This record gives sequence, C-alpha cells and structure tokens, in this order.
Amino acid sequence: MNKPLARTRIQRKNIALISEAALNIFSAQGFRGATVDQIAREASLSKPNLLYYFPSKEAIHTHLLSTLMDTWLDPLRELQATGDPLDEILTYVRRKLEMSRDHPRESRLFANEIVQGAPHILGLLGTDLKTLVDEKAAIIAGWMAEGRLAPADPHHLIFSIWSLTQHYADFDVQVRAVLGPDRPDPFPQAEAYLTTLFTRMLSVAPQGPA
Repeated sequence: MNKPLARTRIQRKNIALISEAALNIFSAQGFRGATVDQIAREASLSKPNLLYYFPSKEAIHTHLLSTLMDTWLDPLRELQATGDPLDEILTYVRRKLEMSRDHPRESRLFANEIVQGAPHILGLLGTDLKTLVDEKAAIIAGWMAEGRLAPADPHHLIFSIWSLTQHYADFDVQVRAVLGPDRPDPFPQAEAYLTTLFTRMLSVAPQGPA
C-alpha cells in the first residue's frame, strides 16, 4: 500500500486532519455511505487538497484500517510466555476493554469492514493477524498443556475475548439503553464481570493430597 505524501510539518498535520475526519465519517456512515466531499468538509479542507494526499475514498479507508490494525494488535503482542498465565490473559482482557472504552470509533470502523467481508484488509487478516494469533495461541496452548491453565481451545478463547470486549464499543448504544441512566458507565462493572468470568474459566483447581 502506498503511504500518503507527508514530507513537511503542514503535510503531516493535514494527513492527521484527514484521518480524524475520515474516522468520524466512516464510523458513522460506513464505507459505502461516506464520500470524499463529506470527509473534506469534516477536515475543513478543499476536495482537491484532500486528493493531493489520498487519490480516493478507498485509499483513505485502507490507510485508516492498516493503521488501526497495527494499534489493535498491540495488546496481543504484549502477551508474554514468561509471565503468569492467568495474569497475562486478564491483562489482555483489560487492555482490550480499555480500547473499546477509549477508541469506540475505531472499533466500529473495524467491525463494519469485517461485516462487509473485509474487502480492504483481507490480506492483512490472513497474514499479519493470523501469524500473531497463531503465535499467542501456541503460548496459551503450552500453558494449558503444562497444567497452568484449565484446558480450552486457545483460538476460540482469543475470539471470545475480542467479542466480549469489543461489544461495549460496537453496541454502545444498546448497552447504555439497556442499563439505563442510573448506570451511565458500563466499563467498571464490565471489567469486574469479565475478570470473574475468565478467572473461573481458566483457573486450575488445586490438587488434593495423593
């Protein structure tokens, strides 16, 4: 993928403006509903100025998604084989929940792309994402084989962490509507619930005397 032109401070600033504007538009309108004109207006730039940096709506979208993918994978990259297994899993859960709280637009942008068949990042899913998930699933499988975590399918464990944390970003309106105005911030209780859930699921029962 060609990166947008960014030689000077002003050019870097304009690319940041375009990226922020595009994130607002794409997360609200989806790829099909968004237009270059909408993004240019949101960025307070002329359409020709925007097209100087990105030749098309597709180029902006792909730039956002590739940047997002790298950020989205950071918490999983930090899962280390040398750490305590349960602590590593729970830290990953908390980091993913924090990302849903702090970056809901990015989560919805990614979810919309996946729902539409990942036309712009399918190659990354089958390469960068798959390689990392396979690597971390092997670490988790090793912990389970050593008896340090209760047995489970490590790939589906990772999938379940994604779904249970990203739900709070992708379905934020539904979550808040159901919880009501007396519970305006779902995240503290979500963290407590998910910590209990995965602790109970993955903890190994202590062995009694032989």
